[in-house]
Amino acid sequence: MSEEPPQGANNRMFNGPGGYRGAPKMVLGASPPPVTITKVFDAWNEMIENENQSLRDRVADLEKKVHEQTDEIMCLRSTLADVLRRISTIEGARALANNHAGGRATPTKDTVRLRHNNSDSARDVSKRASSYLPGRSPSNTQISRRGVHYQSTSSLYSDGHSSSSVSPAPSPSPTQANNPHPVHTARHTTPSPSPYASPARPHQLGVLNKRWASTSDFATPAHHQYHHLAPSPTPTNSQLARRPNSGSLHNLNHLRSSNSQLNLSRHGAKEAQYNAEEGIIKMYLRGRPINLYVPTPMRETYVPNGPSSSPPAKLKLEWVYGYRGRDCRNNVYQLPTGEIVYFVAAVVVLYNVEDQMQRHYLGHTDDIKCLAVHPNKLLIATGQTAGHDRRDARSWRLNPPSDPLSPEAEEWPHIRVWDSVSLNTLHVIGISDIERSVACLAFSKADGGSLLVAVDEAPDHNMSVWDWSRGERGYKLLETKCSADQVLAVDFSPVDRSTIITCGKNHISFWNYESGMLAKRMGIFENRERPKYVTSISFTDAGNVISGDSNGNLLIWQRGGNTVYKMVRGAHDGPVFSILVQKDGGIITGGKDGRIVEWDRDLERTGNVIEIPEQYGSPRVVTSGRGSQLVVGTTRNCVLGGTFTFPLRPVMQGHTEELWALAPHPGHHQFLTAGYDRTCYLWDTMAHTIVWSKDIGEHAQSAAFSNNGEIVIIGTTSGRWFVMDSETREMYSQHQDGNEPIQVLKFSPNGQYLAVGSRDNNIYIYQVSEDCRKYTRVGRCQGHSSFVTHLDWSADSQFLQTNSGDYELLFWNAGLCRQIAQTSQMRDVEWATQSCTLTFATLGIWPEGTDGTDINTCAKANQMDLLATGDDFGKIKLFASPACQQRARCLEYGGHSSHVTAVGFLQDDSRMISTGGRDTAVMQWVVSSNSSSSHR
Repeated sequence: MSEEPPQGANNRMFNGPGGYRGAPKMVLGASPPPVTITKVFDAWNEMIENENQSLRDRVADLEKKVHEQTDEIMCLRSTLADVLRRISTIEGARALANNHAGGRATPTKDTVRLRHNNSDSARDVSKRASSYLPGRSPSNTQISRRGVHYQSTSSLYSDGHSSSSVSPAPSPSPTQANNPHPVHTARHTTPSPSPYASPARPHQLGVLNKRWASTSDFATPAHHQYHHLAPSPTPTNSQLARRPNSGSLHNLNHLRSSNSQLNLSRHGAKEAQYNAEEGIIKMYLRGRPINLYVPTPMRETYVPNGPSSSPPAKLKLEWVYGYRGRDCRNNVYQLPTGEIVYFVAAVVVLYNVEDQMQRHYLGHTDDIKCLAVHPNKLLIATGQTAGHDRRDARSWRLNPPSDPLSPEAEEWPHIRVWDSVSLNTLHVIGISDIERSVACLAFSKADGGSLLVAVDEAPDHNMSVWDWSRGERGYKLLETKCSADQVLAVDFSPVDRSTIITCGKNHISFWNYESGMLAKRMGIFENRERPKYVTSISFTDAGNVISGDSNGNLLIWQRGGNTVYKMVRGAHDGPVFSILVQKDGGIITGGKDGRIVEWDRDLERTGNVIEIPEQYGSPRVVTSGRGSQLVVGTTRNCVLGGTFTFPLRPVMQGHTEELWALAPHPGHHQFLTAGYDRTCYLWDTMAHTIVWSKDIGEHAQSAAFSNNGEIVIIGTTSGRWFVMDSETREMYSQHQDGNEPIQVLKFSPNGQYLAVGSRDNNIYIYQVSEDCRKYTRVGRCQGHSSFVTHLDWSADSQFLQTNSGDYELLFWNAGLCRQIAQTSQMRDVEWATQSCTLTFATLGIWPEGTDGTDINTCAKANQMDLLATGDDFGKIKLFASPACQQRARCLEYGGHSSHVTAVGFLQDDSRMISTGGRDTAVMQWVVSSNSSSSHR
């Protein structure tokens, strides 16, 4: 048996002169070497660390799988949404094909797909504007509970009050089997609880729980049970009252005699008086009498308050030209379906550039100011300003409407949450809570979008947080004063559910939402330059905040803090308007200097820069498109698309200032617009593109094509008017008539004369020669006591009728430039056009208690007895022509948020064009004949 090793052998084993010499041999029966407590702890810690590392790896793998599955779910949702949209398109095309044999077809374009949906506009037209709330007809219980809120003046939109038409051809609608007129039922707008109350419910995508009542022109059995709620046919401009049915000449004479000297006061305005013996009807505008002469064939049978005919056609919004980027931010997004969503006027546009299709959400009644997309990329929230009737009164907040879903309530600033696939309104929130306008919006991200934050444009800039899916109107969790200065942006942190960031003039604020309270911390710049404006914010994937300011600097604020962690000076030469953080962590910024700059995740320049041409403006918002594509909204109301490799190209362009001039081409599907931005655009209605643009260097007020379409005349606000080639844009000549704006330009039917109506109260007559290239003044028509607003030529090119700003209707011998004093002699003259708003043929377009300036424009169709008007309230109305009965029946359409400055029909009446004033929007409507729908 060997000896036991001497004491200290173990130490020598590790520390001896020869270093490590192996473990000592164990002798049978010997005890093991002692183990220290330190080694036990080391082994234990090593085991725990290994387990922690394994756990972290497993969690990382799970997170990766969750992200992959989330992307897959998003892709499936997007695919399903696109399939639903395309199925709707195919069904619409099939329905149109089945109906074309029975009705008048309008020109179509084979390369453009057809979408066929229907809805109507339902609004008592004495209100400021209409709301288009998609949905299904309500139950009898719902209607009786709320009462009748609307009298329908039907329109032709989708199944809800939103348009998804993309076809150049009209979509005919069926009629009721037992009613020759379109069905107009009362509408009750009760929103349904959102099918997306939970952030992820892909199985509910096809469940369109529509409870918004519809008064669709498309007859369904559900509509017949509500016929007792609203009279049919179409109501008049005021609250509809049933009129006597004059079925015999005896009844007609009785009505005429009883109304001949009627003089009642309604809303402070006198009722028109009819002198049957002389055939003169006297109407009043602002107390001023206007004598209108009844044509000889109608003198024996005319009844001022008699029944009027329904319009022979309807409108359907097909295309909207323009975008609002001049004063709005973060309002362009690419949806997974491939559609770009943005807004202009009171319309949200969903534009599929590849398919050249537009759909339209028409739920708003006035200017849309902001837009936010839900994390599921299917729901959208949009906020609007107060209607015209509410803008001047701040005390309205103390007297909220008794019914928050009434037409009156829709004039208040509010937020709408809606489905981008079906265009159904899901929730209307903020009514009576928002004072002036919704400045900015954002959905929460860390919790899947269950919260919505909104900032009011009121003086205190109140910020409110909403559980938007709770109840019909959402539930306001809290409200607090945000800042005394302007607030430009608000956003939730993508990693911290309770963190909200706001920025604007002189501030960036960090908010923490806990236990129903908001704690605010102001951003501290320390010794760094404090900007006048913090103009943009975004978040990195780690939750750090990136802000851009008016000095052109970028700052990083660490997650959870309110001090600057890093600063990049001179990122842009001027304010930073937009910051985009991409999925790979890369950063893209856009500034007022017209540059789009790419940065890596550490805010180091990559060298990729895009210079935007000056004509398109500066990048107001930069967002991700498909793949490496960028979608850019600019300050000159353009939407651009492209990459750092391929140049940006315009996806949508529009005017940037007030828009007044409109001239449909006499021979092609084209029209010209011009406005105070000094730019003229020639648009193609089939390709939905700009043919050419021209900077004329002056504010444009009016325009007209020559009869052959080769020459276009542009009138300016300085009294100068230009003669220009409509194809080459070559300026042939310019002329000066006074120093006031040229209000109206019009060629005579025979093409030999041009009438120039000026704001200096005169009409200048020119003789036209040399293929409309030479103009010789014949004379000047003097006699108006106010500025000329409208004029029409007689069909034989001998006479003119004109209106003025003080409600005059005068007649002129055009060749002699003399006023015709005996106006009764003009009662039977046939007029080539009908743009004058004060004539016997337009008596019925004036609603009760109207101001003489409320109706801005009027136009008659070329081949149909159809009259269109545009008013100060953003409404377009259709009447049967002539509209000679008081308060004639009409169809009413919304979309514009400013005064409608011009309407006009294309040469074949297939489409109507309307222009908004300050909303700068140009809208293209399909004209669908009522006769075609009766064959369904």
